[in-house]
Amino acid sequence: EGSRFPGDYQGVRVMSEIPTLTKRKLQAQVIGPIFAEMVEQLGEEKASAILDAAIRKAAVAEGRYFAEKTGGKTTMADFIKLYENWTADGALEMKVLKADDTAFDFDITRCRYAETYKEMGLGKIGHLLSCNRDGTFCEGYDPNITLERRQTIMEGASCCTFRYRYRTPEAP
Repeated sequence: EGSRFPGDYQGVRVMSEIPTLTKRKLQAQVIGPIFAEMVEQLGEEKASAILDAAIRKAAVAEGRYFAEKTGGKTTMADFIKLYENWTADGALEMKVLKADDTAFDFDITRCRYAETYKEMGLGKIGHLLSCNRDGTFCEGYDPNITLERRQTIMEGASCCTFRYRYRTPEAP
């Protein structure tokens, strides 16, 4: 259906068995040199746009994979439970402000993803490698879930502000 990702999400399935922080670090080890070459050949703006588009498509595919695991009956509760994947191994320290059927509000007070990319010399593209996945993932998982985020540690703020909302689908 227009996606270059396999319909059965093989790549996502294999990678879902690896803790997310480890997965992102492994991906960054491959993406970093490719991105540097793209910058050299195409310029930073074009290279960033290509990386942004590719990572967003991967996030949507990952969202679809996790939605299929629910049998297509996604809920905010299931979505909240998914956060265990991203916080595993102390990857994120978070302060939950609200978690119910329509909202999941939290602040990230420590982001080891940002720390890892910075240590790897990839801090400048960390938002492309991780942060832009957060809201985009919802497009594949459940488009009724939206994210509002005003700031991120990756971009220099003291915390990340995540405000997810579940919009009840309109009855036909």
